[in-house]
Amino acid sequence: MQDNSTTTRSWEPWFQLACGVICMAMIANLQYGWTLFVDPIDQAHGWGRAAIQTAFTIFVLTETWLVPVEAWFVDRYGPRIVLTFGAVMIALAWIINSYATSLAMLYVGAVCGGVGAGSVYGTCVGNALKWFPYRRGLAAGATAAGFGAGAALTVVPIAHTIANSGYQTAFFWFGIGQGIVVLIAAQFLYPPKFKIAAPKKVLDLPQSKVDYQPSQTVTKPVFWLLYLMFVMVASGGLMAAAQIGPIAHDLGVAKTPVSILGISAAALTLAISLDRIFDGFGRPIFGYVSDHIGRENTMFIAFGTAACMLLILAFHGANPYVFVIATACFFGVFGEIYSLFPATCGDTFGSRFATTNAGMLYTAKGTAALLVPFASIVAAAYGWYAVFAIAVGLNATAALIALLVLKPVRRAFIARSADEAQVLSAATTPAE
Repeated sequence: MQDNSTTTRSWEPWFQLACGVICMAMIANLQYGWTLFVDPIDQAHGWGRAAIQTAFTIFVLTETWLVPVEAWFVDRYGPRIVLTFGAVMIALAWIINSYATSLAMLYVGAVCGGVGAGSVYGTCVGNALKWFPYRRGLAAGATAAGFGAGAALTVVPIAHTIANSGYQTAFFWFGIGQGIVVLIAAQFLYPPKFKIAAPKKVLDLPQSKVDYQPSQTVTKPVFWLLYLMFVMVASGGLMAAAQIGPIAHDLGVAKTPVSILGISAAALTLAISLDRIFDGFGRPIFGYVSDHIGRENTMFIAFGTAACMLLILAFHGANPYVFVIATACFFGVFGEIYSLFPATCGDTFGSRFATTNAGMLYTAKGTAALLVPFASIVAAAYGWYAVFAIAVGLNATAALIALLVLKPVRRAFIARSADEAQVLSAATTPAE
């Protein structure tokens, strides 16, 4: 008979995963719903797209670069208190946005939103990595799917509210609602109290035998290789997420009616809805695939496909059907970076400090966000085709690096960790 006083109950990991997914779904609009507000804010105040998109950059920077700090609090005080704090901050952020009458106030809202979203994101992903050490790709992917697909359920209601009651009303009420849901779900999250038992069939994935502390992780070249790849791929996806509304308007397809599989809507609205669905499903699917064929092989497939979709958008994006389908496919393979990179980080540097180590790697998203305003400048000077060309080059290069550089480098690093583990074990074993 199983002794539940010293082992993890079978339902606990899945319950923790479900709570994390719910929390992640509630912060999705802070990033993926933002594009719906850009033009309405500009029409109301005339601040210009570039200035308004600076708020998005500030949000992503604070969301990502503070995650290691928030992860430290998680490791010290547990996930519940950090998520509760995050719930308050994400609600406050959109309330501030609803009253913002200056760019400065909009930027303050972005800081609050970033701190809140980062608290939720880093906590939920880190918790999933700890509960599923033998299926990190699937766990990180499912958790990140909440962030990727969460906005799909509310894109149409938010767009409807903006059209009928103004963007201020949408910010206010959706902000409060999202905060309340996170606040409730946060009360049920906790880390595993005991070691997770290995499944009967353990997947053949290279995993570190040493739990590297964050101070050790940042000294490893393989960490910075992962960081560079994350920046390269994330920059194109963040640009598309933040600018898809302006891109659609500039290409002349935003309000064009489109009917796909019996679903009819304006091209921009349908594209955003499908983008969130494809993004959400892509994260656990690619995470699951990577558990079976390897992280680097999956990266090569995903990054290469993303480059192809961006090429199609560059040459045929003015066709509303191509615009909708190509953007959906792009986000379907882009979102996997939020499952593959945390899983790869956990495999490479161990489970014990997985929350903080994955949080440090996640700051690469903030670095990539610095390119979002740059994309607006390039588009104004050379058109969106130039922006697409840059993103294609970054994705294609990252695909090749994954297969030709990261794969051998990481395997060599993990092989060395096995030797380190033996040395540490010998040093701590008492002499007979």
